[in-house]
Amino acid sequence: MDSWIFWLILAAVLGAAELFTLTAALGLLGAAALLTAAVAAIGLPTGIQLAVFILSSISGLVLLRPIAQRHIKQPPVQRFGVSALVGKPAYVTREVTGMNGRVRIGGEEWSARAYDETLVIPAGATVDVIEIEGATALVYPRE
Repeated sequence: MDSWIFWLILAAVLGAAELFTLTAALGLLGAAALLTAAVAAIGLPTGIQLAVFILSSISGLVLLRPIAQRHIKQPPVQRFGVSALVGKPAYVTREVTGMNGRVRIGGEEWSARAYDETLVIPAGATVDVIEIEGATALVYPRE
């Protein structure tokens, strides 16, 4: 078997393993194997192929992995979905108690409960959305 095929198979296996682990390490090793497959396809000897694999692996793990890890660990810049509603103001359309009620959040009507179960918030009040539980907004009156 030609050595470039071996390196290509190794690159594919490492790339597939990266999809399951999301560590960035196996992906960088797969990229090093892909680079080595190109070197092997040119026809360079096995010693040079190993040197290319080792050097590209080490340089990728030392230089690129910390950057990739930093990007993986960063929180999303913008909230979306129901998490974007937390902190928004809402208008009470039907009295909100610790059990039920209705509020209008950004043009949509939501079922609501008071965040503090002892509160009764009258219709027409402005509240802040503290949390979303399923399809129910937990709200607290504005001061």
